Amino acid sequence: MRLVFKIIGESARLAIGQLSGNKLRSFLSLLGITIGIFCIISVFSGVDSLEDNVRGSFDKLGSDIIFIEKFSWSDSFTNWWKYIRRPNPSFEDYELIKEKVKSSGTSCFYLAVGFTTLKYKSNSASNVVILGTTSEFIEMFSSDIDRGRNLTLGEFRTGANKVVIGANVADALFGGIDPLGKTIKLKGKKFQVTGVIAKSGDDIINVADFDDAVLVSAETARSMVNFKSRRILKSTVAVKAKEGNDIEDLKDEVTGVIRASHRLRPKDDDDFSLNEMSMLTSILDGVFVVLNAVGAIIGLFAIIVGMFSVANIMFVSVKERTPLIGVKKALGAKHYIILLEFLIESVVLCILGGLLGLGLVYLLTLVISTAAGFPIYLSWTNILMGIGLSIVVGVLSGIIPAYIASKMDPVEAIRA
Repeated sequence: MRLVFKIIGESARLAIGQLSGNKLRSFLSLLGITIGIFCIISVFSGVDSLEDNVRGSFDKLGSDIIFIEKFSWSDSFTNWWKYIRRPNPSFEDYELIKEKVKSSGTSCFYLAVGFTTLKYKSNSASNVVILGTTSEFIEMFSSDIDRGRNLTLGEFRTGANKVVIGANVADALFGGIDPLGKTIKLKGKKFQVTGVIAKSGDDIINVADFDDAVLVSAETARSMVNFKSRRILKSTVAVKAKEGNDIEDLKDEVTGVIRASHRLRPKDDDDFSLNEMSMLTSILDGVFVVLNAVGAIIGLFAIIVGMFSVANIMFVSVKERTPLIGVKKALGAKHYIILLEFLIESVVLCILGGLLGLGLVYLLTLVISTAAGFPIYLSWTNILMGIGLSIVVGVLSGIIPAYIASKMDPVEAIRA
């Protein structure tokens, strides 16, 4: 064991000597390894950070919620004509589920009435989406009221002219003024602001982003648009499974209740879709696999070039040290000692190139996180992957030169 450590130490010293003695040649040779590790690990780090960001946004809602909608999240693009003819989920469906589905916990109904412009005195906020909701909406989407309060149950039931607005809407209309209790104009009518929803996070896909929305009661929305009109952008009934109940049982029970309400015969297809977050995450899995594969392929070509460059260094090293190899073998050095010496030297060179590549990745993560505001990180998994890949490349690029050196005849080597 002591001999192995001695060989490792001597080989590392010789590898560093190669770098310091032939700086330009060594730099150009290791550049391929550096670029290859940089390409692969930077893509992996970016994809991992993106995946964590997106999945974290989905996890805020939880995996125990189903969304009853006319369109399916999985194949709406391929079967658009099939879904467009369906009716939108209705307020009556929501009431029926609350009454008859025993495995449901929190349920809510919401619909997008359309886009509008809100006004307060001379200020206005354009492209604001109007959401007609029931009282459970804020709780269902795990949103917080930053200032003020949500509408009361009585205000929801009576359709009072009161609203909750998003953070961007509040900034556009009121600036630094306290919006609570102020009266705004919505579709020509006056509404009082009772609360402001907390600003959404920096997630790339934010499933609970209501910064540019105004929330009114479902009853108020009913006075603005016909709930059964196909011009409604979207209506949804969201149902959360009661604690201790399986989501599959909830889906079965909801399906039975809605089919009975819609008077569908046993052979009829459902005229609604049950969507859940797992459908989106399964689609994203394929996307992230493709992104990782693209990064791996790009980096692989750079690493192959770097591998041949390091092999070239090792062939030159063997050539320069041929007499020394002969002396060592004449003094009794075994074949495997010579083999290990050059193999470890190749691995050390590649690890140095890999560490340089990882350093560049780390600098890139700092720049992107600071400049773009998107949190990107270099995980220990990717660091170990980069070092492990460098070791593999070092073995592959050094095995042939090391084998040639180990098989040299000591007499001929000394003469050389």
